[in-house]
Amino acid sequence: MQNTAETGPAAPVDVTPLLDDPHTAYVALRESGPVHRIAGPDGQPAWLVTRYDDVRAALADPRLSLDRSHATPGSYRGFALPPALDANLLNMDPPDHTRVRRLVVRAFTPGRIEALRAPVRRVADGLLDAVAPAGRADLLADYAGHLPIVVICDLLGVPRGDRRDFRAWTDRLITPDPARPELMKQAVGELFTYFTDLIATKRAHPGDDLLSELIAVRDTPDAAAPDATPGDDRLSEDELTSLAFLILFAGYENTVHLIGNAVLALLDHPEQLQALRRNPAELPSAVEEFMRFDPPAPLAIRRFPREDLEIGGVRIPAGDCVLLSVASANRDEARFPAADRLDLARGLSGHLALGHGIHYCLGAPLARMETAVALGALLERFPGLRLDVPRESLTHRRTLRARGLKSLPVTW
Repeated sequence: MQNTAETGPAAPVDVTPLLDDPHTAYVALRESGPVHRIAGPDGQPAWLVTRYDDVRAALADPRLSLDRSHATPGSYRGFALPPALDANLLNMDPPDHTRVRRLVVRAFTPGRIEALRAPVRRVADGLLDAVAPAGRADLLADYAGHLPIVVICDLLGVPRGDRRDFRAWTDRLITPDPARPELMKQAVGELFTYFTDLIATKRAHPGDDLLSELIAVRDTPDAAAPDATPGDDRLSEDELTSLAFLILFAGYENTVHLIGNAVLALLDHPEQLQALRRNPAELPSAVEEFMRFDPPAPLAIRRFPREDLEIGGVRIPAGDCVLLSVASANRDEARFPAADRLDLARGLSGHLALGHGIHYCLGAPLARMETAVALGALLERFPGLRLDVPRESLTHRRTLRARGLKSLPVTW
């Protein structure tokens, strides 16, 4: 297949193979061309970039905007979020992106993340204590699905009684039911109402948590009305609400499936599992290989060219939707020899699962620490860990946006 500036775009690629067996499908796409026309997750046409060098360069290319105002009118639908949830880092370019990121990055300093390590291990041990007597569990529902939500909610200062609702809301946003689109709209409305109320409560009764800190940044002495244009050292009210939403949404969903994908990769490669058991000090570098091998977010956030440009020799018009496949880039043999093989000795390999450039994942230190602690606790506590169902019965959610299992039944 060719998608060249000279010949014009070919017919859109059928995305069904990407839903059914993405890593195999990406091999064929990389071999046939660097950029392909597809129907994106919103049903609209999009350009899919598949090779490592092109994806890495595009992630840092300032001509590719995250701001949807640069999209051709009517060409992109995406999530139907209200403005108060949409004014977040995934929709911003500099200078707003630079200002907002600078204000929130303090929550993810190495010192603060390291201080969370012992509490995260206590949560992990408590979850494993709960399932240990049964000798079996659904690792997603009973372990990986709980740990990140506890950590993120503790970071934000969300009351413990509210945490079950968060899991239901985020699940509806990531995997909406096509037969019941009203459920996604309902989840968005409930999330907006919840965060509005929580911010009001934290304003009245601040605590030792990230949300209280962000409110303090918002409520500086020179703050004007909620819809005022933000200054260099504070947030607008919409940015405050959107940041809380983004930290919860991204911090929960991706970590759940990073843990699940990593466990499945180990069970599929028992020799690697035994090597990691023998040397648990290698967990941090192993986490990098898990992120390369099967990242929970296969696509970077969509981008829109500010001007006509070329990627891999393919001309892409201004305003078109561009999807950068980090999952494909991470399996590109031109960058990673034996890319389809899990190799925990590969080391810090330059994968793109966390992005590249100014939009590099803000929560990367937290995701790395949580995953290492979760895997370390699991392997230490359950040395006989194995699948509790036939391998072929496991299924992934059929979506381009996320790569995660529906369930992961294990025994030990």
